[in-house]
Amino acid sequence: MPEFWTGELNEPYGFEARVAFYDTTLRDGEQTVGVVLTPEDKLELARGLDGLGIERIEAGFPRVSADDWRAVELIRDAGLNAEVWGFSRAVEADVKALAELGVGASVIESPISDLKLDALGVDREAMLERIVYAVSFAAEQGIRVAFFGVDGTRADPSYFETVYKTAVEAGAQEVVVVDTLGIATPEAVADLVGRTHAWLGADHPVHFHGHNDFGLATASAVAAARAGARWIQGTVNGMGERAGNATLPEIALALRGLYGVETNLRLDRVRDFAARLRALSGYELEPYKPLVGDNLFRRESGAVASQFHDPQAIEPYSSDVVAAQRGIVLGKKSGIDSIRIKAQELGLDLDDDAQRDLLAKVKELGTKKRDVVTDDEFRELARG
Repeated sequence: MPEFWTGELNEPYGFEARVAFYDTTLRDGEQTVGVVLTPEDKLELARGLDGLGIERIEAGFPRVSADDWRAVELIRDAGLNAEVWGFSRAVEADVKALAELGVGASVIESPISDLKLDALGVDREAMLERIVYAVSFAAEQGIRVAFFGVDGTRADPSYFETVYKTAVEAGAQEVVVVDTLGIATPEAVADLVGRTHAWLGADHPVHFHGHNDFGLATASAVAAARAGARWIQGTVNGMGERAGNATLPEIALALRGLYGVETNLRLDRVRDFAARLRALSGYELEPYKPLVGDNLFRRESGAVASQFHDPQAIEPYSSDVVAAQRGIVLGKKSGIDSIRIKAQELGLDLDDDAQRDLLAKVKELGTKKRDVVTDDEFRELARG
């Protein structure tokens, strides 16, 4: 039995690609307002990310604080299957910190849009010199560099091309196309990733790093993969500044279920990890959030409950894909089938008249509470 029930509509748009994931939950994700993760938290999460099958984990930006330095040390020594990456600005001291820690790979970021450069009071040539110095210095230290052009989607196209080609000439082995403010459409992302891939060739893998300010991060990441991006950067639960980063598990789900592209990410482990990340970060998620939301496989509507016995009729993929439990909840929108299913689930023997009477009581209580009716409340109503 197939796990995805999406029909034939998408078949003409499938594609083949090798896509791997670079997680930045521990650095870019922690930039979510109010989130503070201890070194021990980050070590726990890094192990969890490793268990999800994430291939690269950005351990952090060690120069931010002593705690960030310690977190990088802990993750470096954890014996993970994933590659451990660092984060650096195009600043010599940042690179020296990575070298001292023995981190063998890092993104090196630098703003490249005129809007960013003007805000910093740095002209294009001066920034290009900084990039060349930092990238070449890192390469001399034996660090594998992925150049990361901040706000690249708003950069002048000719300067973008010059910067990326120059960074590679200076020693960057990989590059990241960066949609810092989430302003690029999926079509524009595909074009920019494709052009970058063509300029630099197959020997220099292209990443995509996108944010979700217009709600397009997942779509843009998929478009990037189609256009040749080898690595997709993002976080779990979409954590990050403003509207957050691209959500790696959602991208993996879309690639697998809609486009036929397999990745190494363990979708069946994501919900447990996402819950632990919520607990450590202090943030809750919408119950209707894709893949990890509490409501994805719970049904209150009576019209839907009448089809609950046939998951393919009311769900786009099997709950087994993400190791979720299916269930009926009761409330204002319940129908007679909801009562029947819940009664069977709780071992209650109710005739037709009792079920109809109970439905009226459930609707009344759900409306009064403006919430679902719990199993204990249902039992109490049934006894009454």
